[in-house]
Amino acid sequence: MAAKEDLTQSRKVRKACRAPRTIFASLRLLCAFLTISIVAAFAFSVPGPSAFAQRKQQQSVVYSCPMHPDITSKKPGKCPKCGMTLRRTAAAPTPTPLATTTDQYAFSSAQIPDVKVLDQNGQRLNFYTDLVKGRNVAINFIFTTCTSVCPVLTATFRRVQVELEKSQSGIKLISVSVDPTIDTPERLRDFAGKFKAGPGWTFVTGDKSDIDTLLRQLGAGVGNKNDHTSMILIGNDTADVWTRTYGLSSPTVLLKVMTETSNRK
Repeated sequence: MAAKEDLTQSRKVRKACRAPRTIFASLRLLCAFLTISIVAAFAFSVPGPSAFAQRKQQQSVVYSCPMHPDITSKKPGKCPKCGMTLRRTAAAPTPTPLATTTDQYAFSSAQIPDVKVLDQNGQRLNFYTDLVKGRNVAINFIFTTCTSVCPVLTATFRRVQVELEKSQSGIKLISVSVDPTIDTPERLRDFAGKFKAGPGWTFVTGDKSDIDTLLRQLGAGVGNKNDHTSMILIGNDTADVWTRTYGLSSPTVLLKVMTETSNRK
């Protein structure tokens, strides 16, 4: 009888000992569940890298005047100085040293083809003979339906032209269309008018085959017009000195490069 009571008592003790372990295991499971829930909630509440990038891009978008880049707005509108429609642009990155330095490379006037072209007034010209030979020139590449870099390149050229007129340097500006099929002389004339292009600045178009040859020889040939270069080709034909520089540099930088190149002997 005593043995039976001892056995019953032993079972009760073992059962009592197991109870804390069961409670402890349950607490561990509860803690694990709570931890997972907190981590999941945090993961869903914190934006991912793409969301951060999207928000940063939205914050960096501004509207600016192509003619007066200092006029900016967070909303669409018109420039109070010239009345031009403000264009949506991302905040311009700080130019790197590479972006504002010239690119000396092997190029010669002999490489420039004398193809037939048309200017913005519909006048038929020979590109080398009538626009480059014996002159100091700066050439950029644009197309009239461009809504990104071309308006900025053109506005910068206009600001450069204003300074060139003051110094009477005689440097000529040339803008070659990379989309000659669409860019007729009439379209180029309207485009030039928007930027108040003055005398000494020629906008060039022509037969696609001739313009393709011209672009290729000038180192600006592309399969897609949207991929055209932002570099400017600057040359002193008399000395046969040519260089390239970044077309989105400040007008001051471009003027310096043009002046130095024109003074080469």
